[in-house]
Amino acid sequence: MVLLESEQFLTELTRLFQKCRLSGSVFITLKKYDGRTKPIPRKGSVEGFEPSDNKCLLRATDGKKKISTVVSSKEVNKFQMVYCVVLGFKYTLLTV
Repeated sequence: MVLLESEQFLTELTRLFQKCRLSGSVFITLKKYDGRTKPIPRKGSVEGFEPSDNKCLLRATDGKKKISTVVSSKEVNKFQMVYCVVLGFKYTLLTV
């Protein structure tokens, strides 16, 4: 999986939508991301770990290519506006 900057992610997402225009699907997942790169052990606890700010992890795949990005709370509004435009573009591709 390729971790991209927000702008690059949106560009690649648009390309995935265009590629799957006639056949295929694009799957997008979104979840809260606390910055950890390793799982928490089942026994014991991780002391002193405090996430610096809230983040979202977005992933997209067409089954062959996988892309992802992390969006911080500071850039959510900007990202959301462009993301909605990309999704609107995708919708217009389907209805044409």
